[in-house]
Amino acid sequence: MLMLAGVTKGAEVELTQSDQLAGIVDRNVRQTVAAFSQTRLKAEEIAVTLVDVKNGDALKCTSHRGGERIYPASVIKLFYLEAAHRWMEEGKIQDTPEVRRALRDMIVESYNEATHYIVDLLTGTTSGPELPANEMREWEFKRNAINRYFQSRGFTNINANQKPWCEGPYGRERAFVGEKLTNRNALTTDATARLLTEIALGKAVSKKSSAEMLELLARDPFGPAKDPDDQSHGFTGPSVPQGGKLWSKAGWTSETRHDAAYLELPGGAKFVLVIFTVNHANEREIISTLARGIISDMQKLP
Repeated sequence: MLMLAGVTKGAEVELTQSDQLAGIVDRNVRQTVAAFSQTRLKAEEIAVTLVDVKNGDALKCTSHRGGERIYPASVIKLFYLEAAHRWMEEGKIQDTPEVRRALRDMIVESYNEATHYIVDLLTGTTSGPELPANEMREWEFKRNAINRYFQSRGFTNINANQKPWCEGPYGRERAFVGEKLTNRNALTTDATARLLTEIALGKAVSKKSSAEMLELLARDPFGPAKDPDDQSHGFTGPSVPQGGKLWSKAGWTSETRHDAAYLELPGGAKFVLVIFTVNHANEREIISTLARGIISDMQKLP
């Protein structure tokens, strides 16, 4: 029994490495790189993790550069979402209409203001002017509460302690992220795929919480755009065949373009597909092209 990078013994999900899935991912990465040769796209600028969840607990997986630490854009909000549900179930924060509104705006609309509210709520920190050294050490410890939580659950090689688009402009946030952004947020596609797999299977925090999280991640790839990031149509969405269902959290910056998606397709295919790209944020079709090939191959599996 093998596990994705960042998953340790005792995790909620265990995944068996699949040569068949590896062939699908490797072939489609090569074809996508060839299709975007004019943009000088390289295989090293793509990270992919694929988890086949069709057979329930008999989960199969593979990845291409799945353990690489990459700036996660808005995909980091998946981790804040799961942590918030854990905090609420354990009574560390109150489950209020305001918290629920912020969680919805963070995931559905991808509002960074809502994310800042959730991070402050989870960690007991606020942005602001510089702090004396002893107060800053206490602030840093509090801000790392989300990291400690995921580390306790076997997630490694990630960093989830920064507010998106607030990484060090001024004051304590600037001091925390470091002059060279050495403490900026980072995820791997492996860790992201593990988390989304747990949500999809009803094993993240609790079955109830998983269902509530999945509801926020539901996208309509066939309807009108409803959010600033165009999460339904700007990433994996255009590759979903008619009759397919999509749940995802996507994001982009001037450097990156990422999507973490769970799909259920006509014919019974069910899988998690996480794709990160770097240095090609303007080529928005890279993710949909790669996803289209993988989706087509997954539909052919028995």
